[in-house]
Amino acid sequence: MEQTTTYEQIGGDATVARLCDRFYALMDSVPQFAELRAMHPDDLQGSRDKLYMFLSGWFGGPDLFVEKFGHPRLRARHMPFAIGVKERDQWVACMVLAMEDVGIEEPVRAKLLLNFFNTADFMRNREG
Repeated sequence: MEQTTTYEQIGGDATVARLCDRFYALMDSVPQFAELRAMHPDDLQGSRDKLYMFLSGWFGGPDLFVEKFGHPRLRARHMPFAIGVKERDQWVACMVLAMEDVGIEEPVRAKLLLNFFNTADFMRNREG
């Protein structure tokens, strides 16, 4: 029995791109994500592109981030930013809305939510 990757289940490259576009559009426009937005540069394109490249590989598609930048070293790359519970929760909430908006189906969305939460929680580097 052949297993499909998350990348294939959600619709491949086009969905990953739409997810990243929607994630950063929400972050940029929803007041609830103001602290999260403040941690990013004025121009979100570079951040969006890195998330897109990372998620492509993380979902089981082309490993674009590793090909361009090497090992993700997520925790080290996020260490310069003060990330606590509030920032983690804003990131996860923004991603949940983005997944819903681009039509990722519930069973896959639930699995991704758990993985996103655990990864975002691992990025925390301060209390609160």
